[in-house]
Amino acid sequence: MKVGLIQQANGGDIASNMQRLATKIRRVARDGAELIVLQELHNGLYFCQTEDVDVFDQAEPIPGHSTDFFGAIARECGVVLVLSLFERRAPGLYHNTAVVLEKDGSIAGKYRKMHIPDDPAYYEKFYFTPGDLGFVPIQTSVGCLGVLVCWDQWYPEAARLMAMRGADILIYPTAIGTESTDIAAEQLRQRDAWQLVQRGHAVSNGLPVIAVNRVGHEPDPSGRTGGISFWGTSFATGPQGELLVSLSATEEAEAVVEIDKARTEQVRRWWPFFRDRRIDAFDGLTERFLLG
Repeated sequence: MKVGLIQQANGGDIASNMQRLATKIRRVARDGAELIVLQELHNGLYFCQTEDVDVFDQAEPIPGHSTDFFGAIARECGVVLVLSLFERRAPGLYHNTAVVLEKDGSIAGKYRKMHIPDDPAYYEKFYFTPGDLGFVPIQTSVGCLGVLVCWDQWYPEAARLMAMRGADILIYPTAIGTESTDIAAEQLRQRDAWQLVQRGHAVSNGLPVIAVNRVGHEPDPSGRTGGISFWGTSFATGPQGELLVSLSATEEAEAVVEIDKARTEQVRRWWPFFRDRRIDAFDGLTERFLLG
């Protein structure tokens, strides 16, 4: 299966961002991609740098304008698309939601981000209610997709549950970078850790992993910080964590990578982690902490 990765630097004009993505989707599809993954909250700026109630006006229902717009492109190109949207579920109730569109433009399924961060410049708890759909893969014509979102990528439990429910591939739309006050060495450590933990999910579950991140600098609307420089570096790995492609850390980029889903069977025969899991000894994982 050929997978397309598109990392984009966004501006404040949502319509322009969407049109540029449409152009890139068509281009990547012409290069053979059957499945195309976009970055987290790809329609606009990463608005979570501040807490502003007016931003809720950007949220939309699912189905809605974005699923109609990108659904038409999926149908035109004959590709499966992984979107990342700001979902308006009900008045005052919003989610960070990934939507998978089938080749005919229909909605194959959605996943609501489960782990919601709240850190300086990443005030997501103000905007997003934690997901309630569970860690359930989405069945499509190109395979069973274990779609998670950004902060979920730090949690091995999320990847494991997707794998246990039959995911053929783990997919992470992402918006992560460095705030201006971080020193260069810390920025590099964080970026390396971000890639390493996801490569670890590939290894421990014997699955390919696709991570598509934002790129470019986005200023802090409040002026309190220097904004976020999203570190790009979107990548794909095979089921042993081997890097298949890694994109630019500073520039917009696209790639089409071949994923061999059949390798999972062989790798899991070599490394039978599922066979050897001590499920009789894992009760503590449902606790917040085991000391104190």
